[in-house]
Order: sequence, then structure tokens, then C-alpha cells
Amino acid sequence: MPTMNDFLRKLPKAELHIHIEGSLEPDLMFKIAKRNGVSLPYSSIEEVKAAYQFNNLQSFLDIYYDAASVLQTEQDFYDMTWAYLQRCHDQNIVHTEIFFDPQTHTDRDIAFETVIKGISRALSDGREKLGVSSMLIMCFLRHLSAESAFDTLKQAIPFKNHIIGVGLDSSEVGYPPEIFQAVFERCLEEGFLTVAHAGEEGPPDYIWQALTLLKVQRIDHGVRCIEDPRLMNKLIDEQIPLTVCPLSNIKLRVFDRMVHHNVLSLLERGLKVTVNSDDPAYFGGYMNENFAALNEDLGLDREQAIQLARNSFEASFLAEKEKQISLDLLEEHIQAFKY
Repeated sequence: MPTMNDFLRKLPKAELHIHIEGSLEPDLMFKIAKRNGVSLPYSSIEEVKAAYQFNNLQSFLDIYYDAASVLQTEQDFYDMTWAYLQRCHDQNIVHTEIFFDPQTHTDRDIAFETVIKGISRALSDGREKLGVSSMLIMCFLRHLSAESAFDTLKQAIPFKNHIIGVGLDSSEVGYPPEIFQAVFERCLEEGFLTVAHAGEEGPPDYIWQALTLLKVQRIDHGVRCIEDPRLMNKLIDEQIPLTVCPLSNIKLRVFDRMVHHNVLSLLERGLKVTVNSDDPAYFGGYMNENFAALNEDLGLDREQAIQLARNSFEASFLAEKEKQISLDLLEEHIQAFKY
């Protein structure tokens, strides 16, 4: 007899917070490293996985940037992105909006063109061969300077047709959004949509700055919004989406245990919360594993799961007609799947 987990696995959904470099699984990492003659500080896949014990965001980023060093050719970026899209197909993620970090690669003298061509070719194949629609969001690394962000934007302009928006990620504490106000203003002038990581480790004030200074349409993470009642009211009243990443938050000690996570509390308060995987190769799961964890530890029920899936489409950057097609697909699943 079908179960709640069966319902969740087959639930049509969109992913709005996924760092493509964070989907690089250890087996593919070793394969690409061997192909490129790159030496890794690990002798086996098991040793890599054993290193995935993080105390905070920075301890994760240290390993994350080391792993990204294996990516050198257009084919490397294609293979990494294609592997993620196959996961999407398997988990019924019908639309994904992917973050990529060009500075992680251009600072290693990998051409911007190499990065975006590999990723974009895979996204095109994903649409044609897997039926997974996608968009690409370029993130600036906030631990680097605003000048570096401006330089990255300049490199991106020739490839604007591949990029729907810009974001802000990497180390949060000590790097408030206000540092990047000028570059985000330029991005808006260029026609990019804007999002930003805020309120993961950083305070609610970072969320305010992202909204008022960077003019973002979505907040990535945002779980610390609950500490500021006025901010909560704004997020609810204006239905500003939060792209929450439960397994990531546990792995990086934003919350000690899943039973302490506030994602369902935020949902029940009326916030437009979505569930996402963030850096799934490092944090123990893709979207279905995140939904399963909420079910097991927080008692996620059918109606909450449906609302989270509905939110994912409504909060996406899809055109209204495409959103409705996805919402209709969701409704078909709801009506057809009884347990």
C-alpha cells in the first residue's frame, strides 16, 4: 500500500536553492580529478565522506573550495551539472534554478566561458532529454571584494542570455549585504533578477539589508527571520519567499537537530517557505531526502508537503503560464495519489 514517503518521492516540485558545485559527489570528483591529473588530499571516497563533519559554514567552505579545484574543462562542468539533472529527474524535480560561483573558478584561471558553456549545455540537454526546466543564477562570493564582484559581472555580460539572475553566497557573518549594494544596483540595471543568502548564520538585519538595499525577490535561507517580529510581518504580508535548506541547516549547526528546525513553524505562520537541498553532496541528501527528514523528525503531513511544493512553483522565476502548468501537474498528483 502506498505511504507518505511514496507520496513525497513522486511529488512534483521545484528546487530554488542548489549550488551546482555542491552537487559534486565524491565518486565524480575522483573521476574528474583523475581525468585532469589533479591530486586530492583524500585517498578514497570513504575518506572524503568522513571529512564531511562540519562545525559551521566556514568549515564546510574550506572543503567545498578544495573539491571545486578538480573542475577545469567545459566537460567537467557539463558532467557535474548533468549528474545533478539526472537526480532531478529521478526525484521528480520538474524545474530547478541553479546557483553557480564563477569566482571559485576564475580565481583559478578557469575562463568564465568554460564554466558557463559546460553548465548551460547540460541544462539544455536536461530540458530536451529529461524534461527538467531550468534557470541559472550567478552568485558573487561575499568573502571577496565588491570590486571582484564588479569584475565578475563584466565577464558575465556577454553571456546574459544564459543567466536569469544574480545572488550572494559564501561566508555570511562579517560580510553584510550592504557591501554589495552598488554592484547589485548595476545588476538590476542590466535586467538581472536578484536573490541573496541572508539570515542563515547572519542576523535578521542582513535580511533587511538584502530586501532594502539589494532589492531581492527571494531570501535564501532566512530562518533567523523569526527573531524579528517586524521582519516576520513584512515577509508574511508581502509573501517574500524563503528558500530553506533543512539538512544543510543541521549539518552546519544552524540547528542542532532536525526536531528543532523552524521550517514548518514558519510555514504555519504563513511565510512562503520552500524546501531545497543547498549542497546535497555534502549535506546528506537531495530534495526527497529533505522532505523525508521533515516527515520523520517534524511530522510533515500531506497538506504541508503540498503547500511546500506549491510554494516552490509560485516562488520560482517561471513565467505565470509555466507556473500554472507546473501547479496543474501538482494538482494531478494530489488527485491521483491516494494512501
